[in-house]
Amino acid sequence: MKRLLTSLVLVPLVCYLVIWAPQWLFLTVLIVVALLCYQEYSVITAAYGFGSAGPLGFVAGPAILLTSWDGASLITALALIAVAVALRFDQTSHAWPWAALFVMGLVYVFGSWKSAIALRAASPYWLLYALALSWVGDIAAYYFGKHFGRRKLAPAISPGKTWLGAAASAAGSVLFGLIFLNRLVPAVPAWHVAALSLVANAAGQCGDLAESALKRGAGVKDSGSVLPGHGGMLDRVDSSLFALPVVHFYLHLVRST
Repeated sequence: MKRLLTSLVLVPLVCYLVIWAPQWLFLTVLIVVALLCYQEYSVITAAYGFGSAGPLGFVAGPAILLTSWDGASLITALALIAVAVALRFDQTSHAWPWAALFVMGLVYVFGSWKSAIALRAASPYWLLYALALSWVGDIAAYYFGKHFGRRKLAPAISPGKTWLGAAASAAGSVLFGLIFLNRLVPAVPAWHVAALSLVANAAGQCGDLAESALKRGAGVKDSGSVLPGHGGMLDRVDSSLFALPVVHFYLHLVRST
């Protein structure tokens, strides 16, 4: 029940922020959400024993979201800074693993959310599509996998997921994409929509499993408790963090050809 009630509040709120909210409000909420995700990521990865990502990420992350600098150059600079900062470690064996976890957190959280900004700039409907694609896929996977799924997808990472649930997720996302983009972005060919929805859904499912593996390696059940019935913010958006860059890359590819 908590999961359903939380969704009933979140869905209209997200639709408002994506489609109608002024840019300053959209960016403010996006930064807050990204910082919550990064905080949860930092807590999880600290359990690996190499140290917390620390306050540096809370400065670097919003800079990634708000800057217009070339992304590759910015990440390279931050990676070099991270390695330099890691030299302060008394245990030199922890320096490179900490720097790797720090930079991965920036790319994983803030790099993915930066794609959301680009998608909204192209069209709010592109962003809503990329987000809702994961929601629809998650719902289809949950109900079909729970009631009919038998063969486990990745039992060592997420015992509850099944191959049938994964297939239902993909089918649901493709169907949603065909209906949604056909009505709101009709210029996109149907076969593009079907292929993009399938690839983005596959990426989203990988994102879900990646976060599960991250938590399992740290011995953590949920990334947090900020969303009743859903766990942490990272638990809710793990699929979207992988799907958003896929849709963004598609738009970039189409516009550059």
